[in-house]
Order: sequence, then C-alpha cells, then structure tokens
Amino acid sequence: MAKPIPRVGSRKNGRSSSRKNARRIPKGVIHVQASFNNTIVTVTDVRGRVLSWSSAGTCGFRGTRRGTPFAAQTAAGNAIRAVVDQGMQRAEVMIKGPGLGRDAALRAIRRSGILLSFVRDVTPMPHNGCRPPKKRRV
Repeated sequence: MAKPIPRVGSRKNGRSSSRKNARRIPKGVIHVQASFNNTIVTVTDVRGRVLSWSSAGTCGFRGTRRGTPFAAQTAAGNAIRAVVDQGMQRAEVMIKGPGLGRDAALRAIRRSGILLSFVRDVTPMPHNGCRPPKKRRV
C-alpha cells in the first residue's frame, strides 16, 4: 500500500488562509499617540486587538524629524492603508499626547476615506497628582 503524501503547511480542519487576513473588520478604533519626539498610530478592532500599527520611526524618519507633522501624516497613512484593505469602513479615533503630529495624523485619517464616529482626546491629565521630588541643592 502506498504511503499518503504529507501535505506541507496544511491544517487538520482544512483552513488554509492565515487568520489575520481572513478577518473582516467593519469597525475599529484608531489610537494616535503624539509625543514631542515621535507619533505612533495603532489600529485595533473594537475589542482592542491590534490589527495594524505604524510610527514615524518605522516610516524611516530619524532624529528630530520624527516629531514633525509630516512624519505623523505618513505614519497614519501607513497604518490605515493595511486595515482599509481588510474592509474597515468606520472608526473611532483616540488621540493622546501633546505633540505636533496630532492634527496632521487626524487630517490623514479623514482623507483615508474611513467614516469617523467620534474623535476623543484621551491625554492623561494629573489632578495635581504626584508630589514632585525635592529641589536639588546648587
């Protein structure tokens, strides 16, 4: 009796495509973290699982150029392009941080064709929280 030929890379239950590409996401959450030195854009589904992310550093900007509005715009465009291909139509936007890239990233998100249900600023604000360290003697 001939031995059965093992199929390389097949799964037992017959699913052959990878899970990441098989998922169709109609709605998601776009998180923008804009610090003075960098801008990070993360796209998640509504449960918080990361679908795509990009930052000014991964887009090839180095040094002080990472904090520029153009770098933020490029990072937002790269992060969103991947999820638009997966079928995302609507998104909520959470913006955090004081950086220059806030408005530029939001502008790039609006241009991408995704409908925004709301835009929320989630920058953490201390209500005069921690006691500062004592002053150093000069």
